[in-house]
Formats: sequence, C-alpha cells, structure tokens
Amino acid sequence: MDEMSHKGTSRRGFLRAGLAAGGALTALGTAARASGPDPLITEVQPWASQLGDGVDVAPYGMPIRFEEHVIRRNVEWLTAETASSINFTPLHELDGIITPNGLCFERHHGGAAEIAKSDWRLMINGLVETPLVFTFADLMRFPRVNKIHFLECAANGGMEWAGAQLNGCQFTHGMIHNVMYTGVMLKDILAEAGVKTEGKWLLAEGADASGMTRSIPMEKALDDCMIAFKMNGEMLRKEQGYPARLVVPGWEGNMWIKWIRRLEVGDQPWEQREETSKYTDTMEDGRSRRWTWVMDAKSVITNPSPQAPITHGPGRTVITGVAWSGRGTIPRVDVTLNGGKTWFPARMDGPSLDKSMHRFYYEFDWDGSELLLQSRAVDSTGYVQPTKNQLRAFRGVNSVYHNNGIATWWVKPDGSAENVEIS
Repeated sequence: MDEMSHKGTSRRGFLRAGLAAGGALTALGTAARASGPDPLITEVQPWASQLGDGVDVAPYGMPIRFEEHVIRRNVEWLTAETASSINFTPLHELDGIITPNGLCFERHHGGAAEIAKSDWRLMINGLVETPLVFTFADLMRFPRVNKIHFLECAANGGMEWAGAQLNGCQFTHGMIHNVMYTGVMLKDILAEAGVKTEGKWLLAEGADASGMTRSIPMEKALDDCMIAFKMNGEMLRKEQGYPARLVVPGWEGNMWIKWIRRLEVGDQPWEQREETSKYTDTMEDGRSRRWTWVMDAKSVITNPSPQAPITHGPGRTVITGVAWSGRGTIPRVDVTLNGGKTWFPARMDGPSLDKSMHRFYYEFDWDGSELLLQSRAVDSTGYVQPTKNQLRAFRGVNSVYHNNGIATWWVKPDGSAENVEIS
C-alpha cells in the first residue's frame, strides 16, 4: 500500500483535489485554471487504454495529423505557373534553428529535375590543367564536411519594398531555410582538375530545364563553398537539388546551383541572365548595382505574428524569432514593443554559428494593449539591421532584391496581428 492510499486518498482523488483548489502552483500566475477537475487529467483517455500503431506503420516517419497545417505555401498570383515559382517556409510554426527537410522553401526556374545518382555527372572544364568528369561514386570518395548554413533567396521580402503587402512572416520572410549540409569542399574538387593561375572566376551550371548558371569569384569558391549531397543527415530532396547541389554560404540563394552538372573556370565573369537582367538591385535613377551577393543581417519575429496570434490573453508572453547574416554570426538582437521608441535586448539561445540562423526570445507580461513588434539584428561585424526607410533613402523603391529592412507586426488587443509599416 502506497503512502497516498494509506492516508485514505487515491492518486486520482489527490489530482482532483489539487486541481480544484485553483492555480496556485503555476509559476506564471496568469494562466487560466478550471474551477473544477479536468477530465483530460483525471480520467483515463483512449490513447492510454488501447494499443497504438506499431513500428512499421510508417517506414518513413511523417508528422502527426494534428500538425498537417504546417506546410510550405505559395502565393498563387505571384507567378504564371509553378514550374518557375516559389513557395515559402512556415517560419511561424518552427522553433530552434534547423528547418525540417520537408518544410524548406522551394524556388524553381524550370521545375524540379529528377536525376538518379547513377545518371549524375559533374564536369570541370575551362582554365584547368586536366578537364574531368566525376560520377556520384567519385564524389563520395572525397573528404566530407558538415556545415550548418542558411539559404535565403535574394527576393525574400521583395514585395515589401513599397509597403506592407503580405500578412504573415511565412510570406514576407519565408524564402529561407537553415539546415546542416553534408558534402565535400569545392576547393578539393577543383584541386583535382588543377585551376590555372589565370582562372579567377567559376561558372556553375545546373542540369534542370532552365539551364541555371551563375558566375562565382574564385576567391569565394576556394573559401567555404561546398558540393552538398545531404541535408540534415539524409539525401537531398528532389526539390533541393538531388543528388548534388552547390552551397555558397552567406550569399544569395540563386547562386546555390541545384542539380549541379558543370563547373567552368574562366578569367572573367560570364554576365549570364540571372546576374544581369535578374538578381541585380535597381536603384532610384534606373542604374543597377552589380555583384550584391552577400545577404546582409536580418531578423524577424516569428511569434506572435499575423499567422501566429496571441491566443492566451494578457499575461506572460513569449516573443521569438530568427536572425541571420551572410557576414558572420548574430551576437545581439533587440526587440521593441512600441515601434522603436524603446528597445530591449533579446535572449539569444541555441548554437551561434557562422552564416547560420540564430534563435532569440523575449519574455514579458502583456497587459492586453496594442503592440508594435519589431526586431533588430546586429551581426559580428557591427552592422545594424536598417529600417525600411533607411534602405529606401539609399536605394529607392525599384528593387525587389536584398530587402533586409526591419518588419513591424501590429498586435491588437484581441491578440491578432497584422503586417504594417510605421515611420
């Protein structure tokens, strides 16, 4: 006989009595408590009284049905067809810094190519001592590395240049993901072919129907670029470039060529379509900035936000979000509740890695009044994330790329949130 039974009180009776007594045991002091016993605690539930699924029901594990709403989403009116389009990572549903493979945003220019490992080839030509062609089996014999990096489309936030447009951080900031890449260093691949002294640039070409190509300075190629074949421990998904893709840490996603098939070494940039008519920053006077590859420091509050309202009412509230920089780490993020009048340092938590997402939190007691939530990242170079007006003062409103301006969520007394702009 246990101690509770000895005193004439069953375990279930003890729970009923404790819960009926009120919420005195809560550390927050503001959470609602039922006036009577909660049957979800006091009564045996179906999941505890019958056997669940066995180990072979889902040979490849999938999210539980209660989380079926956590998916990538597109904006139907954004493009004429989905073969050359984009969908968005549900940032408001995630925590930590790692993006699950099935939620990493997609950007295609000619649809997702389907290539078997046995059919994949990587050619190196141009200004090299020995032109080479690698198979996937060849690739697997090089020393492997594991690196966690964010990949951000240069157009992330592009529709917000002229004002608040889309109501949700999934759509304003969701052209980004952050994963662990496994692969080989690009410099090791190039060393096999022997880059000639005059080889200063690299043309990376994809095998998809769009024939995606981008010029990359050799200095970057030999620094931290990778040929990756795995994400978060498993093989790349088809939509992420299976069986191998280029990884260009900290630089715009269009340069991370998927389904990589060719690397040509040259003495000057190629000035291809995706680096002239596209992916250049058009200024107020009509001229365009060239070579704006690096993704500058940026942050966004993911919760609360338009797709993630406050539902618990006034009381202890947790603000969270992510920050990143293509130039290093994020040692500090500041948060404001009143549109920038006063700022508070957020609590950074989790790994702080080079050219990777960083998670931040700010806890406060919400009194139910309106909020104007913003976050402001400071990266390891000292660069401070600008306001949208600061960006416009320098670049105008003609661009659709490299918008790293501070976003604002207007939280209303009912807890709902809206994407707005304030001066």
